[in-house]
Formats: sequence, structure tokens, C-alpha cells
Amino acid sequence: IRFCHEVTTARWSSEDKLWSLEVTRKDTGETLFFTCNFLWMCQGYYRHSEGYMPEFPGIEQFKGEIIHPQTWPEDTDYKDKKVVVIGSGATAATLIPAMAEECSHITMLQRSPTYFSAAANRDELADLLRSLDIPDEWTHEIARRKILQDQQTITRRSFDDSEALKQELIAGAKQYLGPDFDVETHFTPSYRPWRQRLAFVPNGDLFRSIRSEKASVVTDQIESFTETGILLASGQELSADIIITATGFNMNVLGDIAFTIDDVPLNFANCWAHRGILFSGIPNMAWVFGYLRTSWTMRSDLVAGFVCRLLNHMSAKGAKMVMPHLREEDKDMPELPFVDPENFNAGYLTRNMHLMPKQGDRAPWIFSQDYYREKDEIPAADLEDGTLEYR
Repeated sequence: IRFCHEVTTARWSSEDKLWSLEVTRKDTGETLFFTCNFLWMCQGYYRHSEGYMPEFPGIEQFKGEIIHPQTWPEDTDYKDKKVVVIGSGATAATLIPAMAEECSHITMLQRSPTYFSAAANRDELADLLRSLDIPDEWTHEIARRKILQDQQTITRRSFDDSEALKQELIAGAKQYLGPDFDVETHFTPSYRPWRQRLAFVPNGDLFRSIRSEKASVVTDQIESFTETGILLASGQELSADIIITATGFNMNVLGDIAFTIDDVPLNFANCWAHRGILFSGIPNMAWVFGYLRTSWTMRSDLVAGFVCRLLNHMSAKGAKMVMPHLREEDKDMPELPFVDPENFNAGYLTRNMHLMPKQGDRAPWIFSQDYYREKDEIPAADLEDGTLEYR
């Protein structure tokens, strides 16, 4: 592993069947060059250098401190300060209860509500198995399978029984917030559950902070920043010493690396995704893009197995290059987005979907985001189905 090395360009040569990488050492500024036969992109999917910041009117007027959580200053002092957190996703839900005890007051300002799932921050099944002296490896595997099954059940219900699931989630919020809280305004989203990320609230800590009145929630539109806070569309003004913009992140597509294939710049959006791992027109490259509703590493494991099997298959064939391409029967496929917005439409995806590759309506050009489907399909994938060209 080479730390402080940033890949800036990647050039594929069909003549040499090699990738040439230009790399900058972040600690010295030195430029280095590497070559490789196969690129395995494992850099994740969001840009670490900066978070997403909407263009808020009048932001330059604010005299206090503005912080994006992705670039959190280590010396931030919020003790006895009035804090407004813009956003109501998992970041906001984590920050607010963690800060509420020390702030003068902290407000979650949201444009629209988010679904939250509140539960004990422990695994009762795992606790029971440990109390019975079940071996750790058994406990881990049983608990893991139960968690995956529970996640799958919620995902399926979000499609097949969405209204009932919605009411259960809202009832969970009411249970913590009490009968007098306006859950309809602040915790009743307009979309079905799981079209955006469902945030887990351990031990109901966010709701407890709100009920204790150390925190509050406001659902409104931002009209403008002011010198002392935020003016809302309703005319209300929120005063603040610190404004935290928990407004999400920017996607990082292929590591923000400038790719060329035989000196032609790569437009990733023109490619077709092959099982969401390989891409048409790009030789000897795999990208790890994990699951959006369950652990990212669940798919990382599947991709790792697929890539290793592919490399072994290439070795057995004596091939130095593999590249996906459409079969004749695939050329009439509809061009579908990499992630179906009816399935999952988080802001960071919808803002950047035009940069992502396409998927089709038939195997292997489908990226289902379904672990229970892919755990069987990917290990059994046919490497000689006519969609992979070997040389």
C-alpha cells in the first residue's frame, strides 16, 4: 500500500495491453509513473476533498462560523453556542444528539422530512447467543444472517407494503417524541420508505434530544442567510453562532481520474455497466460499487470473487485483455440509469447520474442493487456468454 499517492491520469494502450498511471505524491509533490495489466478501482464513490454545498443566497453575510461536516475543524468550539444544522440525513441525526448537551441550543433545519428508524443500539440475538456460550464465529454468522434478512424484509416491504411500513416508522417517532409533537410536519416524508436512505437512530437519541428541548426541528425553505442566522421562507429567522451544512456529498466517479483509451478521452456515461463491475469499451478494469441499502462490503466481497475468477480465467486462456461489449441481441436495449431512481433517488445520485454508465434490461447489463439476487448470480456468472472479448 502506498499512502499519499494520488492517481491523476490513467492511459490504456491496446498495443501494449497496459495501463499507464500518472501519480502525484501528496507529501512531496513528486510525479511518479506506474504501469499495470489490470486496474481495480476501489476508491469508493464520494469525493473526500469536499462536501456538497448548495448555493445559499446571502451566505457571505453571515458573521458566524459555517462548517461542512466533511471538513470539520478539529478546534471547533460549540459549547454554549446556538447551532443550526441544515439537513436531516444520517449526518445531521448523528451530530445533533452528540452536540446537544453542550450547545446553548441546536436546531435541525430541513427542507422536507426524512424517515428514521429508532431501536436499541445492541443486537439482542447476539447477546442471547453469547449468554449461551455459543462460539463467537457461530454467533457472528447467525447474527449477520439475521441482520441481512431483516434488511431484506424492510427493503421488500418498502416496495410491496410501503404504506404500512411508513406508518410503522412514523409511529416509532411518535413513541419517542410524545403525543403533542407535530410529527405530521417534521417526520412524515412525502416519498415511500427507502427511496432515500433510512437513517438509524440508536436508542432514539435524536428524538430524545428533541423531546428534552435541547434540540428542535424546523421544516421550511431557506430564503437567505443573514448576518446573524438564516431567514426562512415563512418569515421566521433562526439565529445562530454556528451553521453546519450537513447537505451531503459529491460523487467521485472513477476517482476523478482522467482516463484515456488509446489517447481518446473516456466518457464514462457512454459505457454500459456489465454486472455493475466491468464496463463496455474499457479494457482490463473493474470498479467496486457497493450496495446503497446494506453494507458496502457485502458487494465488495462479491466483486472480489468475480474479479479473481475473471483473472484466473484470462490466465487459463492466455488472454492479456478482457473488455465487455454488446452482443447483437443487446443492441436494442433501452438505456437505463446506473441506479434506478424509482429504486433509490438520494440527492447525491440524482445530481451525478449523468456522469454514470448505463444499464440495460437484461443480463449481464443489469445492476440490481439486490444482494440476495447477486449473491447467487455473480459467483455463477458465465465468463463465456459472448459479452466479454478476450485477446
